[in-house]
Amino acid sequence: MTLNRFTAISALCASLLLPLPASAQVLPEAQIGIRIPLAKKPTTRPMGVAYSPLHQRYFVADGGLGPVPGSMDITTSRSEVHVFDTSGKYLQSALPGLDNRAIYFNPNTKHIETITYNVSSNAGFTPGTGIFSLEINDKSELTDNTNDVLSFNPAFGDAATMPSYDAQRQRYYAKQERSNRVWVVETKQREKVAEILLDLDAAGAKFDDVSDHFIAYTGITGEELAMLDVDHKAILVFDLNGKLVGKSSLPGNIKLLSQNHYNGVGYSNGMLFVYAEREGEFGTYLGFKISDQAAP
Repeated sequence: MTLNRFTAISALCASLLLPLPASAQVLPEAQIGIRIPLAKKPTTRPMGVAYSPLHQRYFVADGGLGPVPGSMDITTSRSEVHVFDTSGKYLQSALPGLDNRAIYFNPNTKHIETITYNVSSNAGFTPGTGIFSLEINDKSELTDNTNDVLSFNPAFGDAATMPSYDAQRQRYYAKQERSNRVWVVETKQREKVAEILLDLDAAGAKFDDVSDHFIAYTGITGEELAMLDVDHKAILVFDLNGKLVGKSSLPGNIKLLSQNHYNGVGYSNGMLFVYAEREGEFGTYLGFKISDQAAP
């Protein structure tokens, strides 16, 4: 055996002994990353949570209660957006005047954006519906001002859907109520571009056990979609084909209510947020880490 051949075989054997990189996996038990206790009673229903890495702020959006009947200002909702620092300390609130359903940071535009109720106009067109960006001033304060991003689009489906945003593919995932269906939406199209069927049976869950309107996009390859299983106190994780890839259990002492099926859930800063109404005076958002890896 020549020296070069011996060296090559030795190097190959040595490489086989090197430890392989650990494969990512869903955490069997969700880990609390942050608590955000609300400092004031929600103006309407607490909906989602967004985090801006540029401003190092969390934004909690209320939703519901559109314009008061008979009001001259027909485009204004009373729902506020509340701002917190990275430790969960309350800083301020603002009144953008939108019936928020989903709120998120868009790294492509560098803005906090919000999706309103009836973004699809499925319940009939009303003013102030669509997707809007929120204005943050040079002091990192949220103002009452908004800018239009997108008017209503029927591709989102259900009026109450709480879509999540995939910045890499520039598309949305819109959970359809009372089902395992997630519609894939590209804003230049007026119809869904695809449909994902979540394998709830593999998780031992039914459509009425889980969040009725919300699906999270995590950005983690192979673990892209996550949703709250209210009745079984767990977070279910799926890939983009709808295949179940893991289940992360929530603490046994967490108290979830029927409204957790419809609001009080979001995903940002690598955590799935769940609103625990009975924790604290006005309720607390708990941010749960559910994977041993982070999105790139």
